[in-house]
Amino acid sequence: MTASDGLIIEARHVSKTFPGVKALDDVSFDLRYGEVLALVGENGAGKSTLMKLLSGVYPWESGELRFEGRPLVVRNEADAMRQGISIIHQELSVIPDLTVEQNIYIGREPRRGPFLAKDALHRDAVALLKRLGIQLNPRALASSLSVAQRQMLEIAKALSFDSRVLIMDEPTAALNDAEVAALHELIRRFVKPTTAVIYISHRIEELGDIADRITVMRDGQAVATTPARGTSRSELVSLMVGRKIDTSRRPAPVAADAPVVLSVRGLSTRDRLDNIGFDLHAGEILGFAGLMGAGRTELGRALVGADPITAGTIELRGEPVRITSPAVAARHRIGYLSEDRKGLGLLLGQPVTHNVALSAMQERFSRNGFMRDAAMRSQARNQVGLLRIKTPSIGQQAKNLSGGNQQKVVIAKWLTKECDVLIFDEPTRGIDVGAKEEIYALLEDLAGQGKAILMISSELPEVLRMSHRIAVMCEGRITGVLPGAGATQEELLHLATLRNRGVAQPTETPTKADVK
Repeated sequence: MTASDGLIIEARHVSKTFPGVKALDDVSFDLRYGEVLALVGENGAGKSTLMKLLSGVYPWESGELRFEGRPLVVRNEADAMRQGISIIHQELSVIPDLTVEQNIYIGREPRRGPFLAKDALHRDAVALLKRLGIQLNPRALASSLSVAQRQMLEIAKALSFDSRVLIMDEPTAALNDAEVAALHELIRRFVKPTTAVIYISHRIEELGDIADRITVMRDGQAVATTPARGTSRSELVSLMVGRKIDTSRRPAPVAADAPVVLSVRGLSTRDRLDNIGFDLHAGEILGFAGLMGAGRTELGRALVGADPITAGTIELRGEPVRITSPAVAARHRIGYLSEDRKGLGLLLGQPVTHNVALSAMQERFSRNGFMRDAAMRSQARNQVGLLRIKTPSIGQQAKNLSGGNQQKVVIAKWLTKECDVLIFDEPTRGIDVGAKEEIYALLEDLAGQGKAILMISSELPEVLRMSHRIAVMCEGRITGVLPGAGATQEELLHLATLRNRGVAQPTETPTKADVK
C-alpha cells in the first residue's frame, strides 16, 4: 500500500508487551485521508497504547506502521509532531503560568539572536488562532482559561506544527454540549483531503455526529471497524465488552411508603441556588439533570457544606441539621463523591488501603494516635472483594488504577463510613461502557440496601437509565420533577430550558402541557 491508495496511516500486525501484560496483540487498522476515525473500547483495551506507538511515546515490538506510504520511524513525541502526527492527551499539558501564545510555541519561540522576539511570537499566534477560528486572547494566562478553552489551546499547539494527523484522547470528557459543538466544528475545518483525525471517546452517542468510521478494540485487539452512521449504540457496546448489555432498562418506582431520609426546603446560595426543595427516600436514586451552569454541582456542594447556604433548611431522618463543612456532613453519614475524583476524591499517591480507610480514619482505624494497619488492610480487602475492584493488591497506588476502579475506591471509602446518603456527581465521567455498567449495578445494589442516592449527571441517557425520579434544574432552580420510568430526553431538555418557571415543589410532577 502507498499513500496513493488513500491511506494516511496503516498498522499491520502490531504488538506491544509490558511486564506481565500484552497491551496490543496483532492489531491491524488503517486511517484514510479526509476522515475522522473514532477509536472506542473499554479502559485497558489498548487504545492509548496504540496511539502512543503512533506518536513515538512507545516503540513497537513487531508488525509494521506506515505513514503516508512510508515506514513510520519516530523516536519520541516531538519527533512525531515534526513529521506531522500530533496527539492531545486526556490529561492536558497546558502550563498555567504561561500565556496562550507562549504555550503554543514553547520551545520554538521566534528569536532575534539570544532574545525572544515577542512581537513575532504574538503575530504568529494571532495568525494561527485566526486561521483555526479559535477565539482566544493570545496574551491571556492559561490559568484564566476554562477547561474547554484549554482544550482549544492544546489543539492550536498541535496544529501549529502543520499536523496532518491529529490524535485526540477523550477531548469532550469535560465539555458541555455547546463546547462539544464548537470542538466538532473545529475538527471539521481541520479535516481536508490531506489530513485526518483519530478520535478516542467513551461518549458513544456523539460519534455519529463527528466520525466517519469506528474501530472497536477489546483486550488488546482491533475486533471490528464499522461505519459510524447506521451502527447502533447497543451494537458498539456489545463489540466493546464481548457480550450484550441491556441499555434500555428503567428502574421500578420506589415504594410509596419508603421513609424520607433527606428533606430540603428553600435552599439558596449567594451565587447560584434559588429556593431548592426536594425529598430523597430510602432506597431511591433521585437523578438531577440540567444543562451546564444549572447549579447541580453547586447543590451537591451546598448539601455537604462545601458552599455556604444563605437560606433554607435541611432535615435528616426528620431532624433538622446544620451542615457547615464536608466533615460535618460525613459525621451525619452523608457522603459526597465529587465529579473530580482524582483531585477531590482520592489520594492518588497512596495505596488502596489508605484511600478506603480515609473517611473513617479517626473513628475506626486509629488508636492513641497510631494507625491500626491490620484493621485497615482487612477493611480494604473486604471492600475490594465486595465491589470487585480490579487491583493487583490493596497496596497498589490509586493513581495506577483505571477510572472505573478509582471510582469504586471512592465508593468504598464512603461505604466504610457507613453513609446513609450518597451524593454522586458525574459518577461515570471518563469511564468506559463496561465499567459504567458495573457502577450502575453497584448503585442499584446500594439503593436495594436502602441507601438514599442523589445522582448528578450531564448524560441524559444515564439519568434516564438509573433514576427512580428525575429533578431537572435550570439557572439554580428546580423546574420540574418527573418519574424516571416514563421520562424522555425531550421532556428533560424542555424543563432544562424553562428559565422563567417557578420553583418546583418536592413532589411536583409537570403536566404534559408543561413539557411539550
